[in-house]
Amino acid sequence: MRPALAVSFRLATIFTLSLAAACGPTRPAPRATAPAQTVVADGTRAELAILESTDIHSNVLSYDYYRLADDPSIGFERMATLVKEARAEFPNTMLFDDGDTIQGTALADYQALVKPVGCDEELAIYRAMDALGYDGGTIGNHEFNYGLPFLAQVTDQAMNVDGVAAQHCKGPAYPLVLSNVFSKRDDKPIYAPYAWKDKVLKIKTQDGREIEAPIRIGFIGFTPPPIMQWDERNLEGKVYTKGLVEAARQFLPELRAHNVDLVIAISHGGIDASPYGTTMENANWYLAEEPGIDVLLLGHSHAAFPDPGNAKSRFNNLPEVDNQRGFIHGKPAVMGNYWGKSLGVIELALVRRDGHWQIDTSATHSEVRDIKKADGSYVAPDADIATLIKPVHEATIAYVSTPIGDSNFAMTTYFADVGEVTALQPVNMAQREYVEHYIAKNLPQYAGIPVLSAAALAIHNAADLYLYPNTLTAVKIDGATLKGWLERAAERFNRIDPAKREPQELINRKFPSYNFDVIQGGLTYAIDVTRPEQDRIRDLRYRGKPVDASQSFIVVTNNYRASGGGRFPGLDGSNIVLSAPDANRDVLIAWVRQHKHLARGANGSERNWRFAEVRTAGPVVFVSASGKLDVAKASGLGEVKLVKDNGDGFSTYAVDLAAKQHKAR
Repeated sequence: MRPALAVSFRLATIFTLSLAAACGPTRPAPRATAPAQTVVADGTRAELAILESTDIHSNVLSYDYYRLADDPSIGFERMATLVKEARAEFPNTMLFDDGDTIQGTALADYQALVKPVGCDEELAIYRAMDALGYDGGTIGNHEFNYGLPFLAQVTDQAMNVDGVAAQHCKGPAYPLVLSNVFSKRDDKPIYAPYAWKDKVLKIKTQDGREIEAPIRIGFIGFTPPPIMQWDERNLEGKVYTKGLVEAARQFLPELRAHNVDLVIAISHGGIDASPYGTTMENANWYLAEEPGIDVLLLGHSHAAFPDPGNAKSRFNNLPEVDNQRGFIHGKPAVMGNYWGKSLGVIELALVRRDGHWQIDTSATHSEVRDIKKADGSYVAPDADIATLIKPVHEATIAYVSTPIGDSNFAMTTYFADVGEVTALQPVNMAQREYVEHYIAKNLPQYAGIPVLSAAALAIHNAADLYLYPNTLTAVKIDGATLKGWLERAAERFNRIDPAKREPQELINRKFPSYNFDVIQGGLTYAIDVTRPEQDRIRDLRYRGKPVDASQSFIVVTNNYRASGGGRFPGLDGSNIVLSAPDANRDVLIAWVRQHKHLARGANGSERNWRFAEVRTAGPVVFVSASGKLDVAKASGLGEVKLVKDNGDGFSTYAVDLAAKQHKAR
């Protein structure tokens, strides 16, 4: 957990490129140049390192704008150092980006919402990426957050889409490809679905000679189809999506017809072996089965793949997935983490067969290289990057430093997993107040229905309410769905055996913190962690009375959750009653501006859920930041005790599930 202690809120290379022709509006592309007709004997071997960034989320620098402090654990500027090191190590490299690039920090919001970049100005993240010389990239789901007109402008993409002006603007110097998002005007992809590049390989022969030989690399892009739900207000009526497999089968034959040696799928998504569907979020397990694809670059999941040695990796035990060497269905793949923390590297061993370069899988492997070294230090940043974006970086700091209010208590998430609400309650109060006022003014048919609000743990400060600028959304559900929502959130906890004497881990680390929703607004409930999943919520009450399965509620959340994000039962977009134009974080900022001064008693002490009381033979433990026991005490969590300091900035704590302090209030 990485909270902010808030007392004052502040808005704190030489290649020939060909883009696919006749595949929708794109920037004019250079004519394809055929590779030089160098005679390369069958059996000749070469190496090509494919480098990947993903989910940079506009973290150009190693800087946290919400804490107004350096953060060496993140940043494109440090990942750039890894790129340069890899280029020095390997004689042949190519560099690609897997999307979720232009959004995610206060700097991104500043350039998109506060002082939008002009048509003649390049986004800071693209300026940095151009300095490294990328070969290609794709569009992630968060690229759509600021709307299609902004996206078209900053990527210099002439989309034939309603509401998007035709203009030629300053975009990245590398090609962006996307095969599965289509305009409703002409049924063509809004980006070139694929492209290819001709590269000269430097090869050292067995007799020690150095020769050069051409290779043609094709690449095709994909984004998660659920963008149509997640960004419905930006996309509805303008574009539509196809499933990854369907789009691949449509365009791979065309790409292959251009005499490419290899095809790289740059797919913004993860790995999921559950049954395939055309709206599947992480469909790359199935995409890897397509015969026209040779290599996969992945993202979206904010994780590393492969992740050898990590017993808790979400990619362990998936069929046909090698989490040690980085293969899916026998094809090399990599996912390079997020926020510039790491660089994905696939070291392709190539062999010449039948007039084309092919992959020798026995000598190929993937890895994720971290900016954090084994000794705990970090690689140095590439100094050129900070210089490139200095003016906008300084302007962003000035923006987020603008005071909007104050608080007499620290708003943290150190102990949110065990009942601390200091960082959740203000969010829920702001969201509820917004929707209650909106209903009173615009939706009288919902008057009298209780309004609740759900917030998860990804909250640090007014300016970073959520890690992403989701929009406020409200759903109408019944009591049964409400209980199911809470049951899904309770999967955050491992099942505890009261009879065990050895320590038991409370937190299920495979369950993301952003799916642990706490629902407030007159609701109280208990979570029995000794029970199996889907049978843990006890004593569910609204204003002291048991919740009836048919009782109606309106719950305020965000567009991601309301549209099915996190796979919560009963949330699929069909029961949305309000899709607000305002981002959740902006709702909170406006609320703080209005209220000015927040106090713990009124705004940070509604501890409305508790663990069901049970005595355990051994300790129930969890990990949080070191030296923060006083935060737990100040929040009334007397049942939390320090077990030991782990020596890495974190400590092990224990929670007494039988303690009387667990009573909700």
